[in-house]
Amino acid sequence: MYHTEDKTYRLAWIVALPLILVLLLSGCSAGVKTLSIFKEEVPRQELNLPKPTPLEMEEIYWHIITSENAEEVFAKLEKDGIDPVLFGLTDKDFEMLSKNFAKIRNQLMQTNELLDKYKEYYESDEKKEDNE
Repeated sequence: MYHTEDKTYRLAWIVALPLILVLLLSGCSAGVKTLSIFKEEVPRQELNLPKPTPLEMEEIYWHIITSENAEEVFAKLEKDGIDPVLFGLTDKDFEMLSKNFAKIRNQLMQTNELLDKYKEYYESDEKKEDNE
């Protein structure tokens, strides 16, 4: 009785072991794909970035108030139906405000130049090919 079960058990291992090995080895080789990173040149995509439009600012009327004309300016504002509430700056604060606006303009110019350079970089090859 033991003799028959031992042969069956041994036969099962003789068939199963090579089958398992074949499945393991062939399963790994079927799923590997070759990468084509350096084989194919992919053209750069166009940057379809619109240029920033200039800001349309609202007009502001500056009221210059000194110790000599304060009453006159407030009377004129009341006459025109405007609440005489004003925000004031000293001459040094106005200077700082001007410097801040100059920094903002400078930053916007640098950003526009950067966008132009990116656009030139990404679209220069296509223009060269079109010219040839």
